[in-house]
Amino acid sequence: MIRVLVADGDAMIRAGVRAMLAADPGIAVVAEAADGRDAVELVRRHRPAVAVLDIRMPGIDGIEAAAVIRGTVPGTGVVMLTTSGEDDHILRALGGGAAGFLIKSGDPAELIAGVRAVAEGAAYLSPQVTARVVAHLVATGVGAAAARRTAARDRVRSLTAREREVLAFLGSGLSNGQIAQRLRVAESTVKAHVSAILARLGVDNRAAAAVVAHQAGIGSPPALA
Repeated sequence: MIRVLVADGDAMIRAGVRAMLAADPGIAVVAEAADGRDAVELVRRHRPAVAVLDIRMPGIDGIEAAAVIRGTVPGTGVVMLTTSGEDDHILRALGGGAAGFLIKSGDPAELIAGVRAVAEGAAYLSPQVTARVVAHLVATGVGAAAARRTAARDRVRSLTAREREVLAFLGSGLSNGQIAQRLRVAESTVKAHVSAILARLGVDNRAAAAVVAHQAGIGSPPALA
């Protein structure tokens, strides 16, 4: 059973998220919060596998709450709920340790998929969020985008061939178990590769590594026959 905390300043949104998650018998909402401070306190108390946080909340916002949660309760993964026009916040949240990003108006199935992926240790960016982040990076200017692409490719050059394969799968949102199946290796081996990748790229989480993969133009490698 995946234990989840839901935090949103809007009671109707919280009820909707709870109802969507209740559709999956393998997920249980164990706590709800109306602001960031309560979210942090309830995560410390209940130790859920996943905290679903709205970016904009009273007290401390979701981005600050995510950073505190990841720093004090590292066993809890964070999924951020976003609305349109929050691309800068999404980029900030990547640095704060959030591993999942979903659009509030998205398909309920994506919410469940995102919670499950983050509970398994994977990153999850909904297609809409991925497209917006990439578009936002491009919109900041051709020169800046080219500089980021060059910087990302330079960072990726420090990886071994196998680590680049694993990074490509990370960029596609696969969990460690799924990557292990694709590469036909032990999951512990994948975990070691992921740790090495994060260290070499100088990023704190899988979602940030996925962004580097996209910036460097690394796509998912073909599945083994």
